[in-house]
Parts: sequence; C-alpha cells; structure tokens
Amino acid sequence: MTRLILTAPQVFDGTKMLPDHAVVIEAGEITALLPITEAPNGPRQALTSTLAPGLIDLQVNGGAGIMLDGTATPESIATICAAHARLGATGILPTLITDTPSATTAVIKAGIATAKAKTPGFLGLHLEGPHLDPKRQGAHDPALIRPMTDADLAELCAAASQLPALMLTLAPASVTLAQITQLTQAGAIVSLGHTEASYDQAIAATQAGAACVTHLFNAMSQLGNREPGLVGAVLSGSLHAGIIADGLHVHPATLRTALAARPEGLFLVSDAMAVAGTNLTEFTLGTRRILRQNGRLLLSDGTLAGADLSLPQAVAFLITQLGQAPARALAMASSIPARLIRANAGQLRPGTPADLVHFDANWQLGTVWQNGNRL
Repeated sequence: MTRLILTAPQVFDGTKMLPDHAVVIEAGEITALLPITEAPNGPRQALTSTLAPGLIDLQVNGGAGIMLDGTATPESIATICAAHARLGATGILPTLITDTPSATTAVIKAGIATAKAKTPGFLGLHLEGPHLDPKRQGAHDPALIRPMTDADLAELCAAASQLPALMLTLAPASVTLAQITQLTQAGAIVSLGHTEASYDQAIAATQAGAACVTHLFNAMSQLGNREPGLVGAVLSGSLHAGIIADGLHVHPATLRTALAARPEGLFLVSDAMAVAGTNLTEFTLGTRRILRQNGRLLLSDGTLAGADLSLPQAVAFLITQLGQAPARALAMASSIPARLIRANAGQLRPGTPADLVHFDANWQLGTVWQNGNRL
C-alpha cells in the first residue's frame, strides 16, 4: 500500500491549527494526523506555511466554460467538479439557477447518475429556484420564477432521498410552511433566499425546518430599525448563511459586522459561473449575455450575475483584508459547510478522503490533493 506523508508548520484539521504536524495518506484516505516527530516512515513532502482540508463550496453554478443547466449530463457535472477541484474546492454542490421544470428534472437525473458513478468532488446538488420571490429576482429570469406545486414537492422529496445532499433555495412567498417541513423531513437542506420575507416570516420558515440562507445580504430583505428582515433573522438567530466574500457583493464593513454578530454559522461560497477556471471574458446565462469585467460578472444592465471568485481567494480576502483568524476563515470554507450538508469532508481525520489544499505565506493556493492524488 502506497503511503504519503505531508508535513507543514501549520496544519488546520477543520477546527483548529496544529503546529508542526504530519498528515499520513494511504489508499486515498487519511490514516493519521500527528506531530511530525511521531510520523511513521514513508515518502515525505515537507510543505511551507499551511495545509488544510480540501475546501467545500455549496454554490457553484458552473466552471470550465460550462453552466449547470437542462443539458446536464454526468460528464458535464464531472467537468465542473474537476475544474473547481483544481481551484481548491475538492467538494462542491453544482447549482442550477432558476430554470424550466424540464431542466430541473434533467439536472436531478444527471445528479443522481453522477452520485452513483462516485464522481470525485460531487457532494450533491443545489437548486437555487425557481421557487423564489420575483421582487428579489437578482440575475434569475423572472419569467421562470413560480410557486411550488404538489408535483414539484414530490419530485424534490424523491431527489433528496437519492442524492448525497440536496440544497434548495426557496422564498416563503413561493412555498408553504408545510412544504418546507416536508422537504426537510425528506432530507433536503432548505435555504431561504431571493426573498422579501419579513423577520417573522423568516422565523416561521426556520421553525418549519429551514436551516440556511443563500448569499447573505444579496437579493433579500435587509436589516431595518423596526423590521429586521431576513438579514436580521440571520444575525440574531441560528440560521447558517453562505456569503460571497469578494469585496463586491458585500461591503467589507458590512461583512465585518456580520462576522462579529455571528461567530459561528457563516460559511463561504463562490457563486461561481461558467468562466471559473478559464480565461473566458463572457458567457451566456439562458438567453442573456454575461460579461466578465474587472472581477465582476455583469448583465447588460449592470446587475451582478454570480461571482468571479474561488474559495481560496475568499479565504485570503477574510484573512488579509478583514483581519480574520486563519482558523476561522478556513473553517468557513471547509468544516462548516461540510457539516451543514452532512458530508464526510472538510476535516482532516482518519477515515476521511485525502482531500487537502496547501496555502503559501501570502494565502495563495499552492497544491491541491483529491483522494490522495496531486492535481
């Protein structure tokens, strides 16, 4: 059995930083995490700076020139997963933006087949819509936003039982509390987003089973003095929330406020689009042209359409621009999202897949390993 030992001055295990530790890898799994002085014999690679678990991204709309849409196949999903693994996210939820019922069905079918094929990096699906609030459409096509029907509910509950994880971004305006409860009981992770929901509506949805909020601050009711809105429900409660830390979707001062208000529960997402991992300067979202300009992805009217961001870049932003502790920033991109979707990932411990990332002293991504293989 081939053994590989990776050593580093700092090893983040998913919870805390461990000084001068070694990670022992055998047959694609981590078999030990221990001080360097106690490491067994075998080939060693001494790394500088920081070694951490492979990052986990719960909102990935595309990559390698491909968007997740109604043409999805296990092969196209595998291509998206591979593109993001090379960017440091060794586990992802490919995400379908609001589309037609037939597109949703096709993506679910392709996702189930991808799971059965045990495709590296595939942790399940995220369906962001179509059951949203047209008042907070963002870059979603308002013509395709619609309330959830009984047929939709049945399809989603069945999908939740066949996928490793199924995250659903929903708006209380387009679903009932009973539907949220049924979806949660079926195993889906319900995330509130693209919504004008009041604070009371958000709390009611949480009590019905909603566990998360999609891209905090973007496309949702904001914090007010007499109406806390969905943002207030997150900052004062227990909902998890994804956040896009690129300095564009959320102002740094606003992000600092959220991080101070919620020491736990926030996690990083890329909201990446087709251009991720490529040099493309534009792509098509449905029938609409999206331009890539100066770190932004824009519709013709200037609306942000996803993000031109990788999770390692978001981690570096939190550490170097906002002064966050490295352990917290790394947890927000690994163990926290992994726990939310109940994935055996995002931590370095015996029995977990050998998915790791190496950062240099400036928090730039170095090497990535997936299932023990260097990418």
